[in-house]
Amino acid sequence: MAIIIAGERSGVGKTTVTLALLSALRHRNQKVQSFKVGPDYIDPMFHEYITNLPCRNLDPFLTSESYVQKCFIHHSQNTKYTLIEGVMGLFDGAAGGDDYASTAHIARLLDLPVVLVLDCSRLSRSVAAIAHGYKTFDPRIKIAGFVLNRVGSDRHLELLTDALKPLQLPILGVLRRQDNITIPDRHLGLIPSNELENLNAVVEQLAQLGESCFDWAKLLPLMTSKVDNNLEKIPNFPFPIPNSTNKIRIAIARDSAFNFYYPDNLDILQSLGAELVNWSPLKDTELPEDVQGLYFGGGFPEVFATELANNYQARKAVQNAIFGGIPSYAECGGLMYLCQEIIDFAGNAYPMVGIIPSTAIMGKRLTLGYRQAVAMQDSPMISRGFQIRGHEFHRSTLDLEPQNPLLEMQLGYDSQKFKSEGWQIHQVHASYLHLHFGANLEIPKRFLKHCFQFTNSRREELGTAQLIFP
Repeated sequence: MAIIIAGERSGVGKTTVTLALLSALRHRNQKVQSFKVGPDYIDPMFHEYITNLPCRNLDPFLTSESYVQKCFIHHSQNTKYTLIEGVMGLFDGAAGGDDYASTAHIARLLDLPVVLVLDCSRLSRSVAAIAHGYKTFDPRIKIAGFVLNRVGSDRHLELLTDALKPLQLPILGVLRRQDNITIPDRHLGLIPSNELENLNAVVEQLAQLGESCFDWAKLLPLMTSKVDNNLEKIPNFPFPIPNSTNKIRIAIARDSAFNFYYPDNLDILQSLGAELVNWSPLKDTELPEDVQGLYFGGGFPEVFATELANNYQARKAVQNAIFGGIPSYAECGGLMYLCQEIIDFAGNAYPMVGIIPSTAIMGKRLTLGYRQAVAMQDSPMISRGFQIRGHEFHRSTLDLEPQNPLLEMQLGYDSQKFKSEGWQIHQVHASYLHLHFGANLEIPKRFLKHCFQFTNSRREELGTAQLIFP
């Protein structure tokens, strides 16, 4: 089995609870596989830092119900313990009309018990009404117990405990108000783990918190990795066998500016025959040798705009490669990097690669949500008319939209509003839309096919292109 750490709403402390549990298990030298419900990139970075295993996203909207089940089985079968962090409130889904893609949806798909985190900071006996509502709202959801967060005193805990007794469910953890451990955040959520210098000290604090605040005798049996009989018949991932004699070299931009990647996307590319070569647009002055494709994930290019702009050689290498016809995939932060400029929150402008004739401007408005889209033209990733699902999460806008946009997007799971966006220029697919390749293997297959067709003769021409900035 495994447990799902869910919240009665956002901000109740489920990430702190999850990280405390993971840190305590690491402190005990236990191997644990973690998962995150939803499209989030940042929380899984902290999971991976603690567990030394990639945290896998479980998102039926970005992929499918079947993929979620296969992903869970495939990655939980080789560890002793398994833990899933939920998203938002337990029943909050992709749209308000139902709980599709919610934590509750995942709990039903995997037939797993839920540990509900309750924020007790401003209530006492009323906690029972909240807990009772979550216990009975959907009888298919098995609430294994509660974690009480932000408990103020022993007397406060006594009142909470007495109120919850009639529900006959255990209290599996108690976190005091002074136990809160703060991880700094900024405009898109927590600051990623690789930017925090004191993270080891924070993890040690979390481990101590985890050891002292949870009822491990009751929790550990729930977390023991054992696939439910109802799911055992589902096969592992249908990935092809890698072709070791004909690897396609893909340069992956990975550093503090670009680090939003689903581990499954990278695994899928490798399983289809790609050799992934990491490089840094912040620090490296040239692309890796003999690469046949470029992949720019999301991240925080606006935070590192000075360093990206100052690395003229890297920008030149990328521009020359794209002018030379190399297939390139850029999403969100990658799209911004390929623009002419980035203008930060203070209004400062920084030159970027200059492939896309537009400027990315940071603003206060957050664009967030699931998207369904149709390709309006061919690109190295998708063909005209191809339907995709993705996720947007950014605070920038472009000052110039393409005359022939790449995508027509539906703004939301069940919205009737649409917008056009995305660029197909040279052999570049660039969009604000984050994609999960588990939804359709045709997307990475098409990308690698274009990369394979990028011939040696064309690669030899890269050095002759001149850097052109506006």
